[in-house]
Amino acid sequence: ATNKTIGMLKVDAIEERMLSINENLKINKYPQKITKENINIFFENKNYDYVVDAIDLVSSKLELIKYCKNNDIPIISSMGAGNKLDPSLLEINCISKTFMCPLAKVIRKELRKLKIEKLKVLYSKEIPIKPENINNSREKAKTVGSISFVPAVAGLLISSEIIKDIISK
Repeated sequence: ATNKTIGMLKVDAIEERMLSINENLKINKYPQKITKENINIFFENKNYDYVVDAIDLVSSKLELIKYCKNNDIPIISSMGAGNKLDPSLLEINCISKTFMCPLAKVIRKELRKLKIEKLKVLYSKEIPIKPENINNSREKAKTVGSISFVPAVAGLLISSEIIKDIISK
């Protein structure tokens, strides 16, 4: 994100950025949440080499993972970077080997119910910081923010992993 992209939909901001790097890209944009009812429109008549899941909403994240796993589409899923400050503690591993990440814990539990045992994920081994300057404890518990460089490093690590996977094939 930049000052220029404030107020833009994420799909529009990333499209603009990607086209500024390579104007020949074919981008499929869907400015909507993935649900059980609409997941097929994201995949109709398209062949994906790889899917990157960077969804924050657990239900949408699970629908995407389930669809990719059921259709043999390679996927890497980003777990939580919120309230983390140390990008050197980011790691790519199987979901079954994650720890210290509240989102990974929830996803791991839900994937067990779906009988999905393997999922490549990026997660952080860092203990999340706790927001201090919020008076209301309920509000404090809900506050999750990320500092600019942690998601940026996460994106670079995910990109590197995808390129390594594609090259190895």
